[in-house]
Amino acid sequence: MPVAYVALGANLGEPVRALKGALRAMSEAGIELLACSSFYRTEPIDSNGPDYVNAVAKVSTNLTADDLLRRLLAIEKEFGRIRPAGVHNAPRTLDLDLLLYEENVLQTPFLTLPHPRMHERAFVLVPLAEISPETVIPGKGRVKDLLPGVTDQRIEKMA
Repeated sequence: MPVAYVALGANLGEPVRALKGALRAMSEAGIELLACSSFYRTEPIDSNGPDYVNAVAKVSTNLTADDLLRRLLAIEKEFGRIRPAGVHNAPRTLDLDLLLYEENVLQTPFLTLPHPRMHERAFVLVPLAEISPETVIPGKGRVKDLLPGVTDQRIEKMA
């Protein structure tokens, strides 16, 4: 089965509960959880509001990349995610981003792989490096080699 990586994040409501619930919901939706990073507290980037709680999950699924993203968006909606028109990076109850799907490189109106800017974000790279440091982001390099580029972003592992 194809392997993919999903970023989880939330900064409204009860973020830790939302991330744990999202992991359960993914399993119930036929997305097999292979590994999950620790949870991390991070500052908002290009956004406002309270700190985020973030993690990255390694999953396996028979779903196509498009269908996996559709399933992730449906889970977000179940958790009360609202996407205000014209507002980018608004605070959210749950955010599930498809980061990587195998080694696919893709750009459509619906899906871009690898996820844009993932290589510039500590809230993605640090948890991803925890579970899969040798993973290669196509066109960018190995996850562990990209970590020095995000040391200026505040991120702390939660207990």
